[in-house]
Amino acid sequence: MMSSTHPSFQPSSIDARDSAFPETQQVTHDRSIGEIISQANNLSAEQIQQILEYQKAHSVRFGEAAVALGLANSDDVLWALAQQFHYPYAAEQTSRLPAELVVATKPFSEQAEAFRTMRSHMIMRMYSDNGPRSALAVVSPDSGDGKTYFAANLAAAFSQLSGRTLLIDADMRNPRLHEIFGLQGKSVGLSSILSGRAAGNVVCPIKELPSLFVLPVGPTPPNPLELLERPAFGLLIRELLTKFDQVIVDTPAAALGSDYAVISARCGAAVVIARQNKSRMYAMQDLLNTVSMGPTKLVGSVMNEF
Repeated sequence: MMSSTHPSFQPSSIDARDSAFPETQQVTHDRSIGEIISQANNLSAEQIQQILEYQKAHSVRFGEAAVALGLANSDDVLWALAQQFHYPYAAEQTSRLPAELVVATKPFSEQAEAFRTMRSHMIMRMYSDNGPRSALAVVSPDSGDGKTYFAANLAAAFSQLSGRTLLIDADMRNPRLHEIFGLQGKSVGLSSILSGRAAGNVVCPIKELPSLFVLPVGPTPPNPLELLERPAFGLLIRELLTKFDQVIVDTPAAALGSDYAVISARCGAAVVIARQNKSRMYAMQDLLNTVSMGPTKLVGSVMNEF
């Protein structure tokens, strides 16, 4: 006999006072470029003096002098600049984050700048009226379109603004965000909440990007669509919007089922990802028609050239 009773979602199940939701962040005092580079590279007093003498003799900046003397490299200087301006930046050589998270590991690249441009467009499209705030679902027709890559980098870009950003992995069919952010050992996540198997300690702070948090998918369930259609998912999104300034949700490909449509409707806004020379027009049209049947606001489309 089948029961129609579902595990209830309690609004207090995710507490902003939980350790995963730090209310304050450590204040970074203003420091000079020279001080930051010296400390990061463990420069001796003699080496610092060499740099200062070269700097005075050649009328260059401290960082340029350090590079010229072989006591630092250009990446060290960029990292120091990011630290001085309180700009979250995970150095590619030392970060545990993968290179595909370009906004974090290569923040001064053309790719990262493209994500910052898209961030600006999303802000203008999503907050152009005085309606209720929405989460942003990232949707696409097929697997391999670059949906997860886009969601992760857009979330990283938003986290570099003031406020806190939450990235949710709602792809309970082929999740990958836990790999990008090194959360493979996380045994609970979205599926745990929706099935009533977990309440707290599910949101993971990302050390390299202090304003970014990730809610991993958790155990892959046999009934993802049914979990998403329960009232608990909509209530969860509404609560998270009160605790985070931005909420971005990665979704399964449309070819794998109707999960994306349900997620988009609960989020309130969606952006569509297509892949150049791969995405088919009829698949895109089916996706757009399905999404438009609900209350979702389409805020844009992105062509992935990869």
